[in-house]
Amino acid sequence: MSTTLCFDFGNTRLKCAVFKRKEMQQLLVLEDDSEAAISRLIDEHGAKKSILSSVIEPNPAIENLLAERTRFHKLSYKSQFPISTPVGKPETIGSDRLAMSVGAVDLFPRKHNLVIGLGSCITYNFVNKFHQFLGGSISPGMEMRFKALKHFTARLPMVEAEWNFPLVGYDTKTNILSGVILGMANEIDGIINSYAQRYVNFNVHLTGGDTTLFGQHLKNKIFADPYLIYKGLYAISEYNQKNN
Repeated sequence: MSTTLCFDFGNTRLKCAVFKRKEMQQLLVLEDDSEAAISRLIDEHGAKKSILSSVIEPNPAIENLLAERTRFHKLSYKSQFPISTPVGKPETIGSDRLAMSVGAVDLFPRKHNLVIGLGSCITYNFVNKFHQFLGGSISPGMEMRFKALKHFTARLPMVEAEWNFPLVGYDTKTNILSGVILGMANEIDGIINSYAQRYVNFNVHLTGGDTTLFGQHLKNKIFADPYLIYKGLYAISEYNQKNN
């Protein structure tokens, strides 16, 4: 059974999802992007194919290594996609946004899909029923908001996310938790409602590390899938293998 390694290098963490055929088997967090670390992954899983999506500048040596030892594809705007990107500057679209959008289309083809990614930033990504990525919007993510409150004020502390907090905060910590998390929830619901005024019927996908916990605060119906980006990477890998 063929194994594919799907690498997602984000602003804060380096991750790899292991797929056997279309089934995701495991999600790994890498300590670094050294050649030794990548070689171990290939050996341990007997990987035959690989794909890399990165919003940072990765170690160039691992790209050569993956190309030598697997059927490798580096995701970029030049990749072939089962969606089109009729935007002004396709080279500016983040690879993570394209991957999660493809993941949604793979699950719900010929439907309008709004994909909301919870990461360092919140990204809103809209793909219409003709499989055209139309763009969306970007706003600060949860951790960025916590850090901004700490950095731009004299006395507010750095707060870690917790999910048991009141609407009406009773101290500084719970005030920040309520403001940041419920503020994000209301922002997301508001964006969804704005799309609903323009598009009669569409699916809403919430993805990213905080998906399963964050979804409880939303009023709109969503599909919560923290692994959507990896499913999209696998679909893109297969699509490029077949078309090259």
